[in-house]
Amino acid sequence: MDKIIPETKVVLSVEHVSHHFGRGDGAVRVLDDVNLTLCDGEIVGLLGRSGSGKSTLLRIISGLIRPSSGEVFYQGKPVDGPVEGTAMVFQTFALFPWLTVLENVEAGLEALSVPEKEMRARALKAIDLIGLDGFESAYPREISGGMRQRVGFARALVVEPAILLMDEPFSALDVLTAETLRTDLIDLWIEHKLPIKTILLVTHNIEEAVFLCDRICLFSSNPGRVVDEIAVPFPHPRNRLDPAFRQMVDDIYAKMTARPGGASPEKPAGLQLGSPLPDVSTNTMAGLLEAVAASPYNGKADLPVIAETLHMPVDELFPIVEFLSYMGFAELKAGDILLTTAGKAFAEADTEARKKIFAQHLMASVPLVQLIKRVLDERPGHRARRIRFEEELEDHMSDDFIETTLERAINWGRYAELFAYDDESQTFSLENPTA
Repeated sequence: MDKIIPETKVVLSVEHVSHHFGRGDGAVRVLDDVNLTLCDGEIVGLLGRSGSGKSTLLRIISGLIRPSSGEVFYQGKPVDGPVEGTAMVFQTFALFPWLTVLENVEAGLEALSVPEKEMRARALKAIDLIGLDGFESAYPREISGGMRQRVGFARALVVEPAILLMDEPFSALDVLTAETLRTDLIDLWIEHKLPIKTILLVTHNIEEAVFLCDRICLFSSNPGRVVDEIAVPFPHPRNRLDPAFRQMVDDIYAKMTARPGGASPEKPAGLQLGSPLPDVSTNTMAGLLEAVAASPYNGKADLPVIAETLHMPVDELFPIVEFLSYMGFAELKAGDILLTTAGKAFAEADTEARKKIFAQHLMASVPLVQLIKRVLDERPGHRARRIRFEEELEDHMSDDFIETTLERAINWGRYAELFAYDDESQTFSLENPTA
């Protein structure tokens, strides 16, 4: 991977940062050897799926947590605590409900001991800049989600940071509100009205990244690392309908669905016993198979197009598509999803036939399900406590991953009628031992 570093002043650099949570055998590595630069006058995007460590990296950059290894440098100096030159906009607004809009914006300045007169003037200027003039005395409960997020932006901008960190700031908003806020933000940026030098945006929305960013750092998962840097060549403001814009979105979809380590999308590396299982319901999986099998796709669909058709963000679409490929129901090629013969058969089958097809592929593809079924088959009473499989997974993943992975295996196994599970006694069993 060739790093893209603009010929401008470096404001912040991340050098060989790794991070893990927990200790010993149960430690979970969330970041691995991350390198990143932020330069004066650019917007950089961290694009990746939920759980890839992007938000953790944002907190390391801001100095809120220390990395397990590696260093962060702000204006050439090592970061060893909260960085005064950064401010953050969160996904969930994070406003104080008992304070007015004006008081929420002033809160950041109050923490910096800014004199009251200056604090009021700067807060009013930030509120006016972000388009909330007239709502100074309103409380968060009295304004819409989009307006609450504007308060979040104003509160970040009022401290006049060198770096604005944004952690999926538009993902909690409806589509139209998010689009309006993105456009307003980029207009302020290109008109040089924002008191900041650089923006770092964490997102899982490919189109959002291409629309806003000058550079996109593509993040992998488990652990998170920068696997590619992509320069976005289009000047602002950008036209989403431009064929070159659409092609770049398609190309990034293809990069995000490509697998590292030489495993091809057509023949993906299989799941292992210790692999965390994706959060995919059988209803969602069936719905996607049906949609791709139907006209106008007829078994082959462009991922950005099918995502838009289904109103499904990429963060929800990718785990489903990957699971279909692991199960042998679909293949991924250059940003397209292609149904296999088995995938088409599932989409066309009735409920009972679908269960049998799913059971066959589940047993062939998911080692944890294979283990549960084998243990139940071999035991005289065809029963096993949940703890038997929790202990089996202890060497492979943290307690949280064990919990979620087992729940997903239980849901899939129940649907396939491979085994039953009693939540009260936390016991697996075979309803029909000859199954």
